[in-house]
Amino acid sequence: MELKRLNKAIAESGYCSRREADKLIEQGRVKVNGITAELGLKVSDDDEISINGNVINKKVKKVYLQFNKPRGIECTTDTSVKNNIISYINYPERIFPVGRLDKASEGLIFLTNDGDIVNKILRSRNGHEKEYIVTVNKPITNAFIKQMQNGVPILGTVTKNCKVEKINSTKFKIVLTQGLNRQIRRMCEYLGYDVVKLLRVRIMNIRLQNLKKGEYRHFTAKELTELNELLKDSAKTFDE
Repeated sequence: MELKRLNKAIAESGYCSRREADKLIEQGRVKVNGITAELGLKVSDDDEISINGNVINKKVKKVYLQFNKPRGIECTTDTSVKNNIISYINYPERIFPVGRLDKASEGLIFLTNDGDIVNKILRSRNGHEKEYIVTVNKPITNAFIKQMQNGVPILGTVTKNCKVEKINSTKFKIVLTQGLNRQIRRMCEYLGYDVVKLLRVRIMNIRLQNLKKGEYRHFTAKELTELNELLKDSAKTFDE
């Protein structure tokens, strides 16, 4: 039977990061099979893990949702925040978003209760593609497209090379493999453009297609199989 470190098991449950799990263990708030755990303990899938008396690894069916996020919805699990994504969807089981879309942005976002797949998708070194359709406030030039493709200095770094294709005079498609904070908006701002609309239309193999704004659907078996195949060689968890 495969054993894994307790902090990793807690992180994969989606409860918190590995670093935060270590703090909880040090504080004596974590028990395994009713016994207070120590740092470095290894556990199996059959062990019961509880934090503050609540079991966190009950066998539950994995949920994978695709949601077409409307503009104005906040991608946070904090239900005290106005227009938060969790309250908006009101799904009957505990789920959390995979990454973020800015409040002013819209389009495809995943939600799940599978912490392992979240880390695989989000870790930037895994290089998973996300595709966006962006509308800006003035005519797009060839120089703008070239600069966006070759990297723009933002947030103390230069963005990675990416695919950019002009659609019409004020609209372009961009495919990113990294996810810096407000990356596309900051790139455009640096080049003197304002984003009017930002729509995410694809994450890896999953396309938004005809999913209506404000609605969600479950992954099909085929989509989930394809996604897992793409993720099989990805690093699983953060180095925390």
